[in-house]
This record gives sequence, structure tokens and C-alpha cells, in this order.
Amino acid sequence: MPAKVTLSVTEGKLKGKQFPFDSRTTCIIGRNPDCNIKIPSDNCISRYHCLLDINPPDIRIRDFGSLHGTYVNGECIGRRDINQTPEEGAKLQLSEYDLKDGDVIQLSNTAFQVSIGKGLDIPPTWIIPEDTSDIPSRLEIDLDTDLGSIEGYTKIKLLGRGGCGEVYLARHDDRIGNRKLVALKTLLPRVAVMPYMKARFLAEAEQTKMLAHPNLVKFDDCGEANGIFYFTMEFCDRGSVVHLMEKRGGKLAVEEATDIILQVLDGLHYAHTEKGLVHRDIKPGNIFLTVYSGNTVAKLGDYGLTKAFDLAGLSGQTLTGTVMGTPSCMPRQQVLDFKYVKPDVDVWATAATLYYMLTGKYPRDLTGDVDPMLEILTKPPVPIRERDSSIPQSLAELLDLALIDNPQLHFKNAIAFKRALLSAIE
Repeated sequence: MPAKVTLSVTEGKLKGKQFPFDSRTTCIIGRNPDCNIKIPSDNCISRYHCLLDINPPDIRIRDFGSLHGTYVNGECIGRRDINQTPEEGAKLQLSEYDLKDGDVIQLSNTAFQVSIGKGLDIPPTWIIPEDTSDIPSRLEIDLDTDLGSIEGYTKIKLLGRGGCGEVYLARHDDRIGNRKLVALKTLLPRVAVMPYMKARFLAEAEQTKMLAHPNLVKFDDCGEANGIFYFTMEFCDRGSVVHLMEKRGGKLAVEEATDIILQVLDGLHYAHTEKGLVHRDIKPGNIFLTVYSGNTVAKLGDYGLTKAFDLAGLSGQTLTGTVMGTPSCMPRQQVLDFKYVKPDVDVWATAATLYYMLTGKYPRDLTGDVDPMLEILTKPPVPIRERDSSIPQSLAELLDLALIDNPQLHFKNAIAFKRALLSAIE
């Protein structure tokens, strides 16, 4: 049985209510109407009081610099000083606190008891490397170097290394003599993957294998060989949008940037409508480029794999670092309701990516001084012409509209944004 976390309200106006969580999600507790758990009519509760990062059986809590504090088993784990303003409190570097079965969370007059049903034993989580963007323009293949004990794969270049795995450019030789280049990710042998976690990942990966669209990086294969758990994806030889921007001096011309984004929107429309899959982590580093028949083709990478790792409990991501998505390209809705995000969060992230491609800056100024989750909840995007006044007015108005995320997102699907974008650049 998968692990499950339940918060039971033992004191306060919500007494008797239970809030169960059986998969990776976030939970904001506070007084504001859009909080996941809204505590009514209590002025000692801040609008956004604290955040829970839940990845059953793990659960962490972090105060948002509230005035009256967050308490665990009677001990204050975070608050601002009585003389500090809310803005000053938001800049406090408050730590996440790991909760255990039976712990009691106290916010003013409301108390929650934490219950953790662990299911099968689950190994420690680790960080999965995400950046496979360091791709050479010309390949020097070392044919004498094999890739551990994974049959049929020859290592060409190490692209990245993380806490639990490595990313390679590799050559695959199949049993009938065909050869192709792939991006290969491995989980290190020390990462003990429990059977049901592996089953979850493989089930999600199978859905990803069914994605067949020219603007989505094709997921190729996955498996296990002598303790090495791996998966492979289509290799895009022109690198990522990040590399293209570096070659262009830090930002792209309108025509080049919009051409790439229009292709991404085609891939999104297919994945959303044909397969019902939400990406959750669209950003410049996840858009890869290749050339077919003299034309540059943009492909959205890692589609479905972010969700697969989260569902399997393999991601190890926490809200102190790289978060279930990338904060700079994340709308409020993804912070408030990570588990049940809809396709519109991908459309917002695509608009944020276009904004970055045109200006070299992200829509929100996430300073690092303030909790990024709180900044996303409370700080609106900067109008794009404040970044670069040369952006055409019609395009600027469209992007400002597309990046509204309070109280709701304007564009609900990829095709609607694509049509509006085509009109804006005519």
C-alpha cells in the first residue's frame, strides 16, 4: 500500500475535519480564501501562514514569517518578531521542519494532529538530475568506453550528475544492427527502488512512451540492468533554448522566439487533449532544438517524467531548492494546488518562457531574500515593457494578459494562446 499522510483537526472551528494526502503535493494553510486549508475568522492567522511540503510518508512544514507563529508539539518553529512588518517577516530565512507521526501543529486556536501511514518501507529520497542541456555541436565518440553493464549502450559524454544519478549522451546499438544517439539517465545503484515505487514510475513512463508528436522529445525506453535503473530519450543535437540564448547574446529576436513557442504550443495541445498529460515544469532549459530538412524544430523535453518521478517518490525535491517545477516559471495555481494542476499552468509557464526569451529576465523578480513560494503567492509579474520597451505593443499586451494569475489564469488551453499569439505578431 502506498504511504498516506492525514491531518486531523483536533481544536478550533474546523474541529473534526480531516485532510488526507496520498501523493506529492503542497498545502498552504492560512486565512486567505485561496488557501488549501482556510482557517476562518481568526485574525491571529496570517493570510498565508505556513506551507506544507508533502511527499508521503514525508511531510515538512515551514512558517511564512507569520506574526503569531507556527508551533509543533508546543515549540515555535517559525515566526517574525512583534516589531517586524509582514514584508520584513517574509525575508526571514525560516527552515523547514520534518514532521513525524503523532506530531501536533498549532496555529492560534487551531490544532492539527499528523498521522502517517507508511505503507511499505520507503528508501531515502534523492535529487534527480534534470539538466541534459549541455549538448556538444560536434560529437567525439569514445567507442572503447561502455556504459556500465547496460547492454547495447555506449557512453559518449557525461552531460550531468546529481545526487542519485547521471545523464549521458549515449549511442544505442540494437540487436539488428541499428544505431542512434540518445540521452540516457541512470539512477545510481545505491538508490534502492522499492517494487511498488518502480511500478508507479514504469506505469507513468509507459504513458509517456505513447506521446508521438514532432514537438515533444520522444521517451524511448527504460529498464534495469544489474542494479542500474535507467531510461532514455530522443537526442536533440542543437541543445536547448538556454544555449541558443547564450549564442544570441542573452535574448532572442521576436520572430525566432515566437516561432519556437508556437511549436511548443502545438506539442502542448497534443499532450493535453490527446493524452491528458500536464508537464508541470516548462522552462527554457526543457525546450530542445534540432534540425529537420533545414528547419529548426523545437521539442519540449521530459514530458511526463517529472510527474512520474513525483508519483514514485523518487524526485527528492523539496521546497527549499528546485521545487516541483521551476519557481521562475510557476504560476500561483501551481503553488496552491500542485497535485491537481490543469493544462492552463503549462500555458502560463510557456508564456513566462517566451517572456524570458525576449528579455533575458523572468516575469517575477524572485530576489532570494524572500521565500519564493510566498513571492509567487503575493507578487504580480512585472509588465514586459518595463523590462524592454522595444517589445511590440500588441505582443506586450498579450504576454501581460497571459501572465495574470490572480485570481485565475486567463488562457485555459494551448490553442487559445497560440491563436492570440499569431494575431499579436501579424
